[in-house]
Amino acid sequence: MGTAGDDGHGPLGRRASREPVRTGARGIEPGHLMTQLVPMAKALTAETGVSRLDTVVVGAAGLATLGDALRAELPGALARELGVRTVALVADAVTAYVGALGPRAGAVIAAGTGLIAIGTDLARWRRADGWGHLLGDCGGGAWIGRAGLEAALRAHDGREGGSALLLARAEERFGPVAGLPGQVYPRSDRPAVLASFAPEVAACAADDPVAAGVLRAAARHMADSAAAVCPPGGEPRVAVTGGLLKMGDPLVVPLEEELAQRLPHARRTAAEGDPLHGSVRIATDLATGSLTLPGDDRMLWVTSLPGG
Repeated sequence: MGTAGDDGHGPLGRRASREPVRTGARGIEPGHLMTQLVPMAKALTAETGVSRLDTVVVGAAGLATLGDALRAELPGALARELGVRTVALVADAVTAYVGALGPRAGAVIAAGTGLIAIGTDLARWRRADGWGHLLGDCGGGAWIGRAGLEAALRAHDGREGGSALLLARAEERFGPVAGLPGQVYPRSDRPAVLASFAPEVAACAADDPVAAGVLRAAARHMADSAAAVCPPGGEPRVAVTGGLLKMGDPLVVPLEEELAQRLPHARRTAAEGDPLHGSVRIATDLATGSLTLPGDDRMLWVTSLPGG
């Protein structure tokens, strides 16, 4: 979480919680979010000298499909607890987009444990993937890790397409592979467990064509998602953001090649900032009445509260 001054400028403070916000039958739980958000917001206002929070931007993973309770309850709760007058509920992919490109037409790939691509022509938003590790997130960290472990198990079984090098890495990390299902299936954090093996795939890529093939396939999936959301005309910008870039050249080189092939009309650019910068920028533009990004009930939803 971050805050800026009343005019959208001024000092930027940060607070973080390591506890994931719970989801339930109604989707993302507003009450659990508030128990984390309010103490951090009060500490940040004291730290930065902000006298009043007029505008709050909440970037939420899963907002598009799990955000109904947030839209119904969070604005009122923020008004009561913090005196907020304008609330924007924003998909985390949108905050990543704005942090990376600002209010410009283009596409952003947000690549971490999961993967989603989002694009806009400044008239509407488009998204591709982001369906979670069971149904999609193709090319993300969990996808790469699972594909690497599958190649390890193929080698263990003597099936084609296996990798002895990835098998050795898997056994170093998880122990005998016969026990691997028991370390993955019961876990509530399965995506993170799978993604933890993705760096091992990258480390093997220079010496192992199977590992290199996994990363090439991941790059192809990422470029496919970007192509699905990138505006077809003009000279849109394309950026990639997220922790998956830490894997370096084994992933980045094939990704750049795939993006150049799929989006020859787009201008590849480095991300300017992260999702927190995107949230602050949206809040600043809302506070100054200069927001030009398209509204969307499930991607960027703004409401004014009594007195606003």
